[in-house]
Amino acid sequence: MHISTTPASPPTLERTDGSPVREHIKAAHGWLHTARFLTSAPQLEHLPALTLPEIAFVGRSNAGKSTCINTLTQQKRLAFASKTPGRTQSINLFELGKHGVTDAVLADLPGYGYAAVPREAKLRWQRVMGNYLLTRENLTGVVLLCDPRLGLTELDEILLDVIRPRVQAGLHLLLLLTKADKLNRAEAAKALSIARLQCGGGQALLFSALKKQGLDEVALLLRHWTQGQEPAPEAAAAEGIF
Repeated sequence: MHISTTPASPPTLERTDGSPVREHIKAAHGWLHTARFLTSAPQLEHLPALTLPEIAFVGRSNAGKSTCINTLTQQKRLAFASKTPGRTQSINLFELGKHGVTDAVLADLPGYGYAAVPREAKLRWQRVMGNYLLTRENLTGVVLLCDPRLGLTELDEILLDVIRPRVQAGLHLLLLLTKADKLNRAEAAKALSIARLQCGGGQALLFSALKKQGLDEVALLLRHWTQGQEPAPEAAAAEGIF
């Protein structure tokens, strides 16, 4: 595995017909499509020590985490969606980068909160996830997935409390409201407004794998987090893209 150490150059946005930003979006999608399995770790000590930027996807079981990762990477079975929610209990890492050069890593953390999982297993994974979020040195961003029809649960709020000091210190946070296609326009606006208040220094976006809603924004944001080569979604919105 070859790791690129070339510093990222700042993006250039030109006010023409929006095509410069469109090129950034296309590049971000192409970059995510390079995702490939790196390793699976049942415990933190089994994770490889990396210096690459790492983005963790976390959320309750049935929040649509595997579907989200597969949709973003345009791969149907990259992230495994167990038929039994809560069954998958390993941290799965996927590397990103073109031409054999790895420049970032996605971490798929086990879903939590499923009632049928034994209490001991729940407690063990709460500790593992808490330790990962607190101690993983190369962790650059966290994507917390939430079904807006249910809102943030107690476990989601605990997770946000755990990472709040790191967010305040610069860790990126995205509260991603999945299954947005299940909401009407008024419900979606209300859910997004609430999420922006709850994400505490982070960002919130609506997402639908079915309707492909939010794909451009998330792709652009993740690459911006890891490489700084893409304009943030706010800049793209100013250009009339979103």
